[in-house]
Amino acid sequence: MARRKFVAGNWKMNTTKAQAVDLAKAVAAGAPAGVEAGIAPPFVYLDAVGQAVAGSSVLLGAQDVYFENDGAFTGEISIGMLKDLGVRFILTGHSERRHVIKEPAELVAKKASAVYSKGLILVHCIGEKLEERDANKTFEVCQKQIDELDPALFTDPARLVIAYEPVWAIGTGRTASDAQAQEAHAFIRQYIAKRWNASFADAVRIQYGGSMKPDNAAGLMAQPDVDGGLIGGAALKADSFLGIVRAGAPS
Repeated sequence: MARRKFVAGNWKMNTTKAQAVDLAKAVAAGAPAGVEAGIAPPFVYLDAVGQAVAGSSVLLGAQDVYFENDGAFTGEISIGMLKDLGVRFILTGHSERRHVIKEPAELVAKKASAVYSKGLILVHCIGEKLEERDANKTFEVCQKQIDELDPALFTDPARLVIAYEPVWAIGTGRTASDAQAQEAHAFIRQYIAKRWNASFADAVRIQYGGSMKPDNAAGLMAQPDVDGGLIGGAALKADSFLGIVRAGAPS
């Protein structure tokens, strides 16, 4: 089936409020038709950025969330709070949350289930570290991280996006080749078909994340199982991000 490409910018811990608003306005003004574009600014700028993209096709996203509805969880942000600001998608399992912040798989799984159960789009990040790739454990790692999702809960493929991000390619300038990306994405889709079913797997979008730039985006997104990108550094400039978004637009 034809899956609409989804390119999401993860701004991480970057920008000032003024920079965030200017960037959001530029993305909203330049996003082409035929491909879905989203941006995930820092929490503190979500309200301002949401207002900047209001009325456009750009989806507002959040980089993280806590799984409880409310309560005494100092410093945490709930899904209800994010929905109140117009957030449409939320990341879980980003490699920096897993490997820098040291979030355990159990916490990632709880967050993922909470995002989906509250009606938002889940962008669930998976991927192997360099030593795991060198040990031929890429598929094993991806499988284990997909297993954080419960097929009995996740029943709508339109609200599930898998972001494959080889950790060794994030922010390093190293990028998986088109063939390496396709090999991993094809395995991910096959495993989803095994865990859910073939039609569900065929509908789920699988993004590539890891030093995607305007000059390599077209080749990566031309692969049959690469359905967009989760963009880090290149999302911090409107021209480079929009260049990637345009690379995903139907020809």
